[in-house]
Amino acid sequence: MAHDVREVPKTAFGAAAVALFVAAANLRPAIAAVSPLVERVQRDLELSATAVSLLTTVPTLAMGVCAPLAAVAARRLGLHRGVLLGLAIITVATAARAVGGAAWIQLSCAAVVGAGIAIAQTLLPAVVKARFADRAGVVTGLYTAGLGLGGAVAAGVSAPLADALGSWPGALASWAVLAAAGMVVWSAARRPLALDDVAAPAGPATAGLPWRSAAAWRITALAAGNSALYYCELAWVAPLLQDDGGRDATTAGALLTAMIAIQVAAMLAVPALLGERADPRAGLALTTALTAVGFAGLAAVPTVPWPWMLALGVGHGGLFTLVLTLPVVAGRDPREAGRISAMAFFVGYAAAALAPVLVGVLRDATGGFRPAFGVLAALTALMLAPITRLR
Repeated sequence: MAHDVREVPKTAFGAAAVALFVAAANLRPAIAAVSPLVERVQRDLELSATAVSLLTTVPTLAMGVCAPLAAVAARRLGLHRGVLLGLAIITVATAARAVGGAAWIQLSCAAVVGAGIAIAQTLLPAVVKARFADRAGVVTGLYTAGLGLGGAVAAGVSAPLADALGSWPGALASWAVLAAAGMVVWSAARRPLALDDVAAPAGPATAGLPWRSAAAWRITALAAGNSALYYCELAWVAPLLQDDGGRDATTAGALLTAMIAIQVAAMLAVPALLGERADPRAGLALTTALTAVGFAGLAAVPTVPWPWMLALGVGHGGLFTLVLTLPVVAGRDPREAGRISAMAFFVGYAAAALAPVLVGVLRDATGGFRPAFGVLAALTALMLAPITRLR
């Protein structure tokens, strides 16, 4: 079947772009909000450090395991309502965190949130391929910036919000308001997005994924590395700055927020500067190398963080968007882009879920974060191998 891949009219582009941005802004707050509240959660629920790390690991694992469900949702509901379903699941599961008084409740909510995120974010590349094919890099940068900004705001606001509410479960649950607003904006943009007549990804859950495609496996490997690095940054950069860099908690948090802000800017700027290149390898290699320098610098000289935070900000911000663009570039149509995206999230996020825990294990074994960040630098450099073999 021929697939109707049409550009969004200029008069509707703004509304469609805003909808993508707002939808993406809801894909990280439920996870990022936990980091500044870890000590309170650990104390109130009487959890070990390993156990409390599951609040990050469980939703990340769910994001991978549940990614193939996006194809089912899109076939039955369409792309537009499929994304809306993902946002609805995020809204309900986030609001349920207000109940809060037991570890199993928080872990269950985290798992369901991860499932909702999996559905929404797996379908977004298919949306881009369907309606923004000629501006895939810039538009992917836009919604990736929304994703980064949502995480940054949640990481910075959750602790003060918990103080104001007198409740960390209430602070975690409050992000349901943002998710509900995302549902409203996405619903209102149905006509500008014009997704009702776009064919959904075909095939059953995992059977329709491109398991025999070498290109899809390279994209999946890059997605796994990209996600692993992101969650390690979110979980461990601030503790490294405190333990090995001699910064207090407030300063470490401010440096992390600054790094994420730089990433958000890079998510928009790097694709715009590179343009819509047919061959993404040069941009991927450059941003990967810069990211590796950032991790290596924090491992070697954590007491002078600004150069390394800048390198991680520009490098990983640009890398993040370029990796998310790969399914759109590699897919011949929206359905293939959706299948490659689902495979990348299914395998990539399942693998990436373990990375923050492994950093914690290395920290416990060595007494500091510097060796673990050296390992992260080496793993980042290894990502250059699949990049050079992309077509």
